[in-house]
Amino acid sequence: MLDIKDFTILETQNTFDFKGFLAKLISYWKWFILCLIIAFTVAYQVNIRKEKIYGMETLIVVKDENNQLFSSSTSLVFNWGGTSDKVQTVITTLRSRSHNEIVVRNLQFYINYLKQGEYSLQDAYGETPFKVVIDEHKGQLANQLIKVKFLTQNQVELSTTFDNPIANLYHYADNTNSTTKVPIGDFVKTFNINEKIELPFLSFKLTQDLMNLNNLGQEYFIKFSDFNGTVAGYRNVDVEADIKGGSIIKIAKAGTNKARLVDFLNATVKTLKRRQLDSKNQFATNTISFIDSTLIDVESQMNEAEGDLKNFRRDKNVYMLEGGGEALTEKLSEYDVEKDIVNRKIAYYNLLKNYLEKNNDYSKLPAPSVAGIEDPNIIGNVSKLIQLSADRSDLAYSVKNDKMFAEFDVQMESVKKVLLNNISSSKSALQIDLSLLSRNINKAESSIGQLPDQQQDLIKFTRKFNLKDNIYTTFLEKRAEANIIKASNLSDIEFIDPAKDVGDGLIGPKTGVNYILALLLGLGIPFVVVFVKVLLDNSINSTEDIEKLTKIPIIGVVGKNNEAGNLAVFDRPKSTIAESFRGIRSSLQFIYKKQQKEGSKIVMLTSSISGEGKTFCTMNLATVFAMGNKRTVIVGLDLRKPKLFDDFHIKNGIGTVNYLIGQKTLSEIVQSTHIPNLDIITSGPVPPNPAELLISDAMDELIAELKEIYDYIVLDTPPVGLVSDALELSQYCDATLYVVRQGITKKGMLSVVNEKHKRGELHNISIVFNDFLNKSKYGYGYNYGYGYGSYESEQKQLLLRERFYNWFKKK
Repeated sequence: MLDIKDFTILETQNTFDFKGFLAKLISYWKWFILCLIIAFTVAYQVNIRKEKIYGMETLIVVKDENNQLFSSSTSLVFNWGGTSDKVQTVITTLRSRSHNEIVVRNLQFYINYLKQGEYSLQDAYGETPFKVVIDEHKGQLANQLIKVKFLTQNQVELSTTFDNPIANLYHYADNTNSTTKVPIGDFVKTFNINEKIELPFLSFKLTQDLMNLNNLGQEYFIKFSDFNGTVAGYRNVDVEADIKGGSIIKIAKAGTNKARLVDFLNATVKTLKRRQLDSKNQFATNTISFIDSTLIDVESQMNEAEGDLKNFRRDKNVYMLEGGGEALTEKLSEYDVEKDIVNRKIAYYNLLKNYLEKNNDYSKLPAPSVAGIEDPNIIGNVSKLIQLSADRSDLAYSVKNDKMFAEFDVQMESVKKVLLNNISSSKSALQIDLSLLSRNINKAESSIGQLPDQQQDLIKFTRKFNLKDNIYTTFLEKRAEANIIKASNLSDIEFIDPAKDVGDGLIGPKTGVNYILALLLGLGIPFVVVFVKVLLDNSINSTEDIEKLTKIPIIGVVGKNNEAGNLAVFDRPKSTIAESFRGIRSSLQFIYKKQQKEGSKIVMLTSSISGEGKTFCTMNLATVFAMGNKRTVIVGLDLRKPKLFDDFHIKNGIGTVNYLIGQKTLSEIVQSTHIPNLDIITSGPVPPNPAELLISDAMDELIAELKEIYDYIVLDTPPVGLVSDALELSQYCDATLYVVRQGITKKGMLSVVNEKHKRGELHNISIVFNDFLNKSKYGYGYNYGYGYGSYESEQKQLLLRERFYNWFKKK
């Protein structure tokens, strides 16, 4: 069962030591500085190697440009909708694939002009003294650098290197790929400016541009990129509507070459203007196309009617024939014109209905006015269908949202249904008008039937000619009207501020961001490493760790030994280590005084495992006793791994084992050392049964004999965490020193000594904290130097001694 003290120890053990962790972070300051230097060096190298990034922008306005020639008397009506419907369409169009394909093809941005910069190839668009004019129908070497070097003002050297016998080619006319055989190795050839270069893998010519003598000897590079990939790179243009002015749009693009950005932004707006004006003129264009195709037939019919009339009049007295029939001829002509107008309207409605029912693309619909239809509902709905169809066609290349297409389809279907209803009602009214006109014509023709035959024939030929002439004249008027409106239309897109290089525009690289990132990494990496190291470190690193894990007092702290040998006290009697062992000696005297112990005193040193400095502490503690003019002997009882003899320059041929098995007497196994008052008994040869020897009667006799001769007997025993030998020897001891080594002894090992102390197997036990190093390596605030008279060291020893005395007073 665990008592309250045990629970307190466990609870304390699981508490994270933030103060210690902070101190440990500070102790690794060299790591932080090194990581910061590396991180900032990398950031600096990245920054100087990055090309500068520029941002260019242009402002446009979307507005309603009404045709100044349009009036209520104009029979060709246009209806384009409001500005609010156009802004989003413009934004979507600028990002669309179809739009950017036109821009990239016009600018030939798939041709890359490059030059060698300080660290890498740089975009040299607008700086090269030449332009590349390619044959788009022939293959161009794909994605491979071609060096261009000017030898003279009119002569260049082209060179490239082929690593494979097959080269890939681009055909920009239809955006297809092909391959061709090439010679492996370096290709170098000289050409003249403006000479057509015809090679299996190239087909273009170089034209001079900005040529001067400074360009001689300079090297440039060209590279042909994939057309679709190039277009994709320009679709990420930044387009946004101004919040304050909804019809104002800002178009921005970032890149490494300002001349390329300026050309692209201005070209994309010009292309947009042209496409928008073409869309706006689509109504008039369709009308002109329809009229042109109709005029051919009408002109042929009119010429035929004119020829018939001329043939009839030949050899006849026209003036006599016309007498008495002029009024009837004029009236019939008027009826014929009216009837033709009605028939053309009906024919247009039939054509329109048939077109709506059998087609999905309505962008080719002619204007209703070509048939003389002035119904605003018909005209407005036809115009709206044309616009919706054109917008949907533009979005097909850039938008993959089925929902948006569904919305277009619903709108067009709705307009189509309304238009079909309008057609039905209008045709019904026209049929009534047509019946009335037919009756009037029949009545007039009955009157003509009473005239002589030749007069009837003259009226017939004259009617036919007048009708065709009137139709032809009407179509010419409509065509002229459509051409005038088309020519006078203005684009709804206008520049406010075209893109222009005025010397600024630098937006990157973000060197500050890289340096901030370097700072974070330079501090973060060692922080994480130290944090993980602290979490994974299960070693005892400070006196605070010991105090959290056990209630056994710390009798002393021994600093790190930097000397070659282990006899630190003898070699440097004024060192801090020597003072540490003197402090331990004083604390032991307090224990003996409390026990009222007189005569010879026995102290045993043990530890958890091998390598914690138990033998080192044994030799130096014994040396302190001897230097105090006390006869002292070290008894080597670590029979399994003897170590004592090397530092004293003696041999381990005979020792404790020989005495315990009865081979030697005490005087024969005791060896003197070079340290006055200090003798040593080594362990001797390794026996097969060390545990049995240590609990034999011979061991009692050995201790008894030693007490008769020496003031202090220091027992060097095996680690208590590995074997039970030390427990068997504790019965002889007046004090037990348990050695804990910084960074070596694990925290869990103290639970073993706690349990043995609780059961009484180890009594009068104290802890020696060995190999303590605090040059802020472990960062617990004790400047434990090695010089004599260290103030911090003395204060630490006094504090530990005070805690030790208080603990023993409570016992």
